[in-house]
Formats: sequence, C-alpha cells, structure tokens
Amino acid sequence: MEVLTITKDNFDTEVLKSDKPVLLDFWAEWCGPCRMQIPIVHELADEDDTIKVGKVNVDEQPELARKFMVMSIPTLISFKNGEVYKKAVGVQQKEQLKEMLK
Repeated sequence: MEVLTITKDNFDTEVLKSDKPVLLDFWAEWCGPCRMQIPIVHELADEDDTIKVGKVNVDEQPELARKFMVMSIPTLISFKNGEVYKKAVGVQQKEQLKEMLK
C-alpha cells in the first residue's frame, strides 16, 4: 500500500475515521534521521495491507505537529479507532513499528 501524505485537510478522513490502524511518521526534508526512517516506513507499508501508513511534513503541517506535541523528529505515532495508541521518537526499526500497531 502506498504511503499517504497527511495534511490538516485529510487528517480526519485518513486517520481518525480509518477502519485500519494508522502509523504516522512526522518528519522534515532537512532531517537526517528522518531520511533514514523513510525506507523502513515504506517497506512496512508495502508489506502490510491491514494498516495505513502516512507521513506528516512538520514544516508544511505545523498545526498537526503542535496538536500531537511533536518536539523531535522523526516521531512516529500509531492510531487505533481514531485515538493515539503509541508514540515513539527517533529512528525505529520495522519490528518496532509493527509492535506499535499491535
């Protein structure tokens, strides 16, 4: 499944109203560790169609970053049934991301 670009405009539809668990990667273009996280996030999205994976560019979506108190990036937040489920800061391996969605 493709990795979605999440914005304040599609957040409710793609995340809060999703019938699947959602993993969001809060990132920025200039962030080195964020670039290390990108292939891991994409690999997870490609392997598992029972989840939804999205990316939130904190420079373009500061409202979402503030709403979820993202202070460092990458920050990964999982959602289940429209609620924050788990949160992790820093580069996460694929197995750690899978655990966030269980």
